[in-house]
Amino acid sequence: MEYRELSIPGAWEITPRQFGDPRGVFLEWFKDAPFAERAGHALTLAQANLSVSAAGVVRGVHFADVPPGQAKYVTCVRGAVLDVAIDLRVGSPTFGRWDTVLLDDVDRRAIYLSEGLGHAFMSLEDGSTVTYLCSTGYAPDREHGVHPLDPELAIAWPTVGRDGGPLTPALSDKDAVAPSLADALAAGLLPPAADVAAYVESLRG
Repeated sequence: MEYRELSIPGAWEITPRQFGDPRGVFLEWFKDAPFAERAGHALTLAQANLSVSAAGVVRGVHFADVPPGQAKYVTCVRGAVLDVAIDLRVGSPTFGRWDTVLLDDVDRRAIYLSEGLGHAFMSLEDGSTVTYLCSTGYAPDREHGVHPLDPELAIAWPTVGRDGGPLTPALSDKDAVAPSLADALAAGLLPPAADVAAYVESLRG
């Protein structure tokens, strides 16, 4: 299992070793010890989610108030998605920047997003199935969004799917009316980097 920290601190790409034989493939997509070595703390599992998305579906940008926030460990068990980590921590040197990982059923990578980061993905084919390990449970009063097509974020969403066909972003009603990054900042919705750092440090203690 190989970990690669993304250009957004607190986000990692995880590439598992796959063992194949005539019966199929086996792999470990999460292991506590190597995770704790990189993150500096164990992953608390409070909820596991699964979504199935048609080609072009965009989910996110989603984030939660910190503390406690919601860290996510995400993989795609069928199909393919472009997964995006966005730094929404006010005062962070990389605030407003993003990085991507291709999650698919070939390399079977995962991505970890720590507290304070925004999360979004686009499905690259019909039936793409994504599963998430979450550090906290769903709490609608603490959860927020930023519009995934915000020109200020300028996320480079794919325009061509896995089959070579064109992709058109499809958003939920909730995501379609999410504020821009600037409006979320002005409304005080985004987590301060200092609060995030203090909370993550408390997990390590």
